[in-house]
Amino acid sequence: MFRRVAFVSLVSLVLSGCGLWGGSDEVEPNKLVDFTAEKKVVVRWSADIGGDLGDKFHQIVPAISGDYIYTSSVEGGVSSFNVETGARQWFVDLDVPLLAGIGAGGDKLVVVTESAEVICLNAKTGAELWRKQLSAEVVAEPQLNKSLVVVQLINGKIVALNALEGSESWTYDSLAPRLTLRGTSSPLVASDVTLAGLDNGKFIALDNETGAVLWEQTVSLAQGRSELERMTDVDGRPLLFENVVYIPGFQGNVVAINPFNAQTLWAKKMSSYHSLAAGFGNIYVSESGDHVQALDARSAASVWKQDQLENRQITAPAVIGNAVAVGDVEGYVHFISQIDGHFVARYDTGSRLVGDMKVKGDTLYALTDAGRLLALTLN
Repeated sequence: MFRRVAFVSLVSLVLSGCGLWGGSDEVEPNKLVDFTAEKKVVVRWSADIGGDLGDKFHQIVPAISGDYIYTSSVEGGVSSFNVETGARQWFVDLDVPLLAGIGAGGDKLVVVTESAEVICLNAKTGAELWRKQLSAEVVAEPQLNKSLVVVQLINGKIVALNALEGSESWTYDSLAPRLTLRGTSSPLVASDVTLAGLDNGKFIALDNETGAVLWEQTVSLAQGRSELERMTDVDGRPLLFENVVYIPGFQGNVVAINPFNAQTLWAKKMSSYHSLAAGFGNIYVSESGDHVQALDARSAASVWKQDQLENRQITAPAVIGNAVAVGDVEGYVHFISQIDGHFVARYDTGSRLVGDMKVKGDTLYALTDAGRLLALTLN
């Protein structure tokens, strides 16, 4: 669980396993378990994005909007691919290091540079529309609606920018704890409200017109004597499923909230810094201990738990067909039955998987750290 820990003060220190990222004391991933594959993984297409994602911590993920999937590399390359064929529509080199994943919506794309500059592009051509300098790093992908681009900064701020020309519409400021995980949640932006999890363990709803707080709930309460024990980050992106918002918390709870009246429907003691997925009436959680668990969406009862991926540094879950997919640090995609959690298939992408995988229809899209985008299906 230590691989995303960071002191947020004058210096950020990223830890991995029991030591620094890539250090000699890093915990080795569990060995792959043997099983009889019930499904065949088919590569519909594969494409080189024109750069890689580096070997440091990142939250770079692709974005799907309409018939296209968009990718970015740490070197500054941004690409558009047809989701069906993998044909590249365009490529632009921004010639500046990028840090966060891509935000996409309508006719716009948004990326963020290593120096905290937001760049908005035309989704059809890749042409630059505007730039805006922010006050601190952004490591999670921006989110858009028709009028706003919303970004969550690593210093606890949430900033809404005018989608047309990049001017600041409003800012929400929260006090970030001194010790947090390296990373932030990505907000959920609707037409009139923005929902966001914070590093202090709270979850808030903000008015998109003014940035005013409509309501807030505590997802995780700080407990323990040390600062490490008291970390309560909400780093996974909230999930809206059947008119309920589900929020993961590190060293806290997975919480279900009615977003219309801010009522907490249930809270399940569980630690996760990943985004969630849903299907078959379940909520799927990649726990911080690298277990995958299915919770009943209505009651929070545990439906099944897959615990054979420990120390494999798994990604957030993604639902494809009747399976749940997670990637790992060695580049494997594991496909798990939504019914009872047993393995049904496995595929080796050849390079580390860190960012969330995306699904459209019956296809899973995985972006490897080597800069390879794969479109996978199950047969």
